Amino acid sequence: MEIFLETVSALNDETRVRLLAFLNLHGPLCVCDMQESFGMIQSRLSRHLKILKEAGFLRVERQGTWAYYSIRSPLDRFRLQALEEITTLGIDLPPLIKQTGECKL
Repeated sequence: MEIFLETVSALNDETRVRLLAFLNLHGPLCVCDMQESFGMIQSRLSRHLKILKEAGFLRVERQGTWAYYSIRSPLDRFRLQALEEITTLGIDLPPLIKQTGECKL
């Protein structure tokens, strides 16, 4: 029951739903690329990503000082169905703005 509630709670925020759709569309991304694309401050973005990771949606891969987030694979049936539903919502996503050179974090 706790896992179910944590998952549903993570989806109860528009920003987190948009981040899931964005990562599902673009694949693994550095925090700085998402920060730039969404125009969010790093601490707020990191909090949303942490909640999604703890809810079982994301995996993080560290490369030096940078963290790359992606949709966890494989997802269990419930999370996979939630992600599939998110893709049908027609969410207006910002364009991907990739940092050139090194991240500014």
